[in-house]
Amino acid sequence: MSNAPLMPKATAVWLVDNTALSFDQVADFCKMHVLEIHAIADGDAAQGIKGMDPISSGQLTREEIEKGEKDPDYRLKLAESKVRLPEVKKKKGPRYTPVSRRHERPSAILWLLRSHPELKDAQIMRLVGTTKTTIQSVRDRTHWNASTLTPMDPVTLGLCSQIDLDFEVQRAAKEKPAVEQYGGATLLPASETTRKDAEPEHSASQDDLDDAAVFAKLKTIGGKKHDDEDEE
Repeated sequence: MSNAPLMPKATAVWLVDNTALSFDQVADFCKMHVLEIHAIADGDAAQGIKGMDPISSGQLTREEIEKGEKDPDYRLKLAESKVRLPEVKKKKGPRYTPVSRRHERPSAILWLLRSHPELKDAQIMRLVGTTKTTIQSVRDRTHWNASTLTPMDPVTLGLCSQIDLDFEVQRAAKEKPAVEQYGGATLLPASETTRKDAEPEHSASQDDLDDAAVFAKLKTIGGKKHDDEDEE
């Protein structure tokens, strides 16, 4: 519960007009500056404001006022409300974006899609307060303003805080499956690659031997052919 009464200025007007409390006591109870209370008493401030009775609203008791009137050093205490208001639960949904910032959301979406492709659409919706249709149109370049969109950091634009962005990025990284390491072929060691440099010499000598054998065989075939012709 707040230490200040509801409608403090209207309460100060009522206390000044209906009690003998000092200006300091009224200022302390209403959480206002004492000069403001002086201005209210002189008619220079709070003109047209109707005083609100703190007794009828249950914020102050008559006995408490009497204690203050008898002792100028006494400080009034705000009465505890007998009405227990239920705790307001925060509704889950897209983040509210000010009207002046809404035209910048597509640029922020484009930045998130490029810089953090691991983010899900639901996470982007929470960060910048957009819809899945808008995200898809920016991704497919079918947005009406796609040709002029420039990626811009949503934190810089004031659409979300750095803490929220880091949280969503870390959350997406944890949910993303680990990339399996490739266990196939690897680069050959230097000893293997340098050892093959000496092979051409051996290959050359082998080629020479093969050529000599071919020519010898051809020569033999040619000589045999001549012998056959002589016999005829």
